[in-house]
Amino acid sequence: MTFIKAKDFTADRPWGALDIANMNGVTTRLHWTNQPYKWHINDGEEVFVVLDGEVNMHYRVDGKEHIQLMTIGDIFFAAIGTEHVAYPIGEARILVIEKEGSI
Repeated sequence: MTFIKAKDFTADRPWGALDIANMNGVTTRLHWTNQPYKWHINDGEEVFVVLDGEVNMHYRVDGKEHIQLMTIGDIFFAAIGTEHVAYPIGEARILVIEKEGSI
């Protein structure tokens, strides 16, 4: 049994992660960051939950970029083929659930 206080989690680099669980090839990881990630397309679905802080989620639909502000408790589901990148506003802690080995 494990209890984690997301707000207290930090990492030694942006997007550093704490592995929480691997359930039949689906990983759950807690990330800390204060820097954007990179544009990417996952090879599986991704669930992205803001646990602390704010994040501007940039995503493309039909080649057009959109931005959605995410705050604590907001959830982003990226279907296969969704091109996206997260830009935290200051520090953020994010729960990511995705296929093991995804970008």
